[in-house]
Amino acid sequence: MLCFSAAAALLLCASLPTAAQAPAAESRTAITVNGTVRDPGGAPIADASVFLEEKATNASVETKTKDDGTFSLLAARAGTYVVRARMQGFREAVSGPLELSLGQKRQIDLVLQVGISGGVMVDSSPLTQPGASKSGGMEFSDKPTFTVAGVTDWTNVGGHGSDTKLRTSESLAKETAALKSGEPGGTSVAGSEAAKAADSHRELGDRAERSGDPLAAVHEYEEAARLNPSEQNYFAWGAELLLHRAIKPAAEVFEKGSAAHPKSARMLAGLGAALYASGDYANGARRICAAADLQPADPTPYLFLGKMEKAAPDPLPCVEQKLAQFARTQPANAQANYYYAVSLSKRARGSENSANAQHIEVLLQKAIAADPKFDEAYVQLGILNAARGKFAQAISAYKKAIEVNPQSSEAHYRLALAYKRVGEEGKSEQELQLFKQADKTEAAAVERQRREIRQFLIILKDQKQATAPQP
Repeated sequence: MLCFSAAAALLLCASLPTAAQAPAAESRTAITVNGTVRDPGGAPIADASVFLEEKATNASVETKTKDDGTFSLLAARAGTYVVRARMQGFREAVSGPLELSLGQKRQIDLVLQVGISGGVMVDSSPLTQPGASKSGGMEFSDKPTFTVAGVTDWTNVGGHGSDTKLRTSESLAKETAALKSGEPGGTSVAGSEAAKAADSHRELGDRAERSGDPLAAVHEYEEAARLNPSEQNYFAWGAELLLHRAIKPAAEVFEKGSAAHPKSARMLAGLGAALYASGDYANGARRICAAADLQPADPTPYLFLGKMEKAAPDPLPCVEQKLAQFARTQPANAQANYYYAVSLSKRARGSENSANAQHIEVLLQKAIAADPKFDEAYVQLGILNAARGKFAQAISAYKKAIEVNPQSSEAHYRLALAYKRVGEEGKSEQELQLFKQADKTEAAAVERQRREIRQFLIILKDQKQATAPQP
């Protein structure tokens, strides 16, 4: 058994027996959760990861299943817990909330369904397959774990990482919402009375959002998905949640929607954007790479990946390969060349490989040739030249970026640094002042945009308390 954090250690590792502890004493004080993990055919799954997680603190411990699929976990204090089981190639299985008291023993049996997302849980009871109906159509049997209780202003927004990554998350949320107007995919029960009623609720949701009533909109979208869990209805619901910063509920809806409609690229893109917003950058990128595989000619997933790669603290999995494909298949696309150059630059950071630097420069020059007003490409070219010690070329590139976009705070800042490196202190100070002005203007614009988007307040059904979601 592995203990992951200090909170988890206090919560759970304290219950592990020591040489001085008697088994009888342990049985009186510890909470024991035993169980098995099996596949849909009933065969035991060995070496699956099983987590016992306390709901109040999110503290958890992990163990692995034995060859016969069994596991055993201990908790040192009473509380509400969930058990999660994970295995590569299967969807995660999650138990319902467990109210556990000291000295209690609990048996939990989990079934892992084949797939990449979602999950099915059984708590010592027969397994019910969600989403299946006698007629073969989809049913809304996998109920959401949350309720949207209200809205608040943007000042309650939190975030993962820097403001740059928060802004990227907000941008991706808006672009995901814009995909609602795209062609619906997946299966539906079009023509049925339920489908007609669902369409009516979705249209009411669209009107409510346009009129500035997001609370009414999200409830209409949820009702549409309940009546007809089509790709279009699932996506509209998830996109509305993501736009209004209900990040975890949005991820839940997109994940269920992806499981129900595995050929929907935009559903995977929405799930990726939600995971990225939650701070799970790597898995967010993987979902969007999968979306690119479903629709290789659609630029949207690649643009999502490019923005995520630029803002993420470290290189993201699968992104370089997809952006290389984007640049190769759309050589005249300025953003395709730019984002591929950004990805290569991130991976080459600190490297003296001149051939790689030359490749990056060629890509940036192609981006600029395709769009001469692409200020970010000029900035990236300046960064590349500065790293190579070519400060005259870097200064020229930064000045060109400012020429096409005088409000580029990054261009002013980097130009100030470049001037300082070549000893032009006066020009450096001047550019630094311009940077401060541009940054202030940019921050004010972001604030105005945020005020236009109201944030949902969420009630988690298993906790019965209102919380602001974590973006």
